[in-house]
Amino acid sequence: MKKGISIIIPVYGSEKIIESLIQQLYILLASYDNYEVILVNDGSFDASWEVIQNLVRDHHCLRGISLYRNFGQHNALICGIFAAKFDKIVTMDDDLQHPPSEIPKLLTQLEKGVDLVYGIPMIDQHTLWRNFTSVYIKFLFAKVLNIKNASELSAFRAFRTNLRDSFSKVSLGPRPSLDVLLSWGTIKISSIQVMHNERYEGKSNYNFIKLFKYALSIITGFSTLPLRIASILGFVIIVFGVFLLSYVIIIYLKNHGVIAGFSFLASIIIIFSGVQLFCLGIIGEYLASLHNRTMGKPTYLIKEEI
Repeated sequence: MKKGISIIIPVYGSEKIIESLIQQLYILLASYDNYEVILVNDGSFDASWEVIQNLVRDHHCLRGISLYRNFGQHNALICGIFAAKFDKIVTMDDDLQHPPSEIPKLLTQLEKGVDLVYGIPMIDQHTLWRNFTSVYIKFLFAKVLNIKNASELSAFRAFRTNLRDSFSKVSLGPRPSLDVLLSWGTIKISSIQVMHNERYEGKSNYNFIKLFKYALSIITGFSTLPLRIASILGFVIIVFGVFLLSYVIIIYLKNHGVIAGFSFLASIIIIFSGVQLFCLGIIGEYLASLHNRTMGKPTYLIKEEI
């Protein structure tokens, strides 16, 4: 594999931003010998692909990949990762919140004996609810998936290209998580603080529902902990039921066949029913994840490449 830098940027609805981003990137990359910039158009609804085509004609070492539809940010990144030809990869967003001028910080940190470096914002420019949801998801990554430095995950990252070998032969399915996949290949993970700008144009495509679905798909797609929780919960309820049955028998014998407390018993039935539905819901999520993978849904489909 050639020594150099592959910069991968998923593009979605960013026709007004891409040109400015590329200009800033090429000012930075002028000091490097070997590099490429891969723009992956993730089914944009606007003229982003046309802008990318024009930029490719005007700039050397710029590659454009267009997907058939919107597959998702991580899917688009994985597409670019498998297309990369240099030994180091940098991923960043297309909205200029990740300043290209901060890339050397990531690359310098990468040379300190680590395989993966995350750029952590000094001041996060996202909304309050987005920051809260991100913290929640990172907590799940740390506790459920046991990912080192999960609290420092970021879309602005640099890593060694050979990490893709750890998931190159795996059926990724339609909802992969790049951070989980990268964690399969190394424990040498670091982070460094970088600038984080306000969004140059438009607004984020993520909302609470999308982030919640993402977190749920990651938990059920890459961990069995929820199933274990359901099993433990079921066992606890069984023990509780045994004690409750003993209590009912004792009251029955003590009151000579008269058992009071219909409301109490009705509440217990409701609790049991809720727990059963909760456990069935967890099992259902795993079945849905398995169903999606067995159907052979693609992680991405390339429509055009220039």
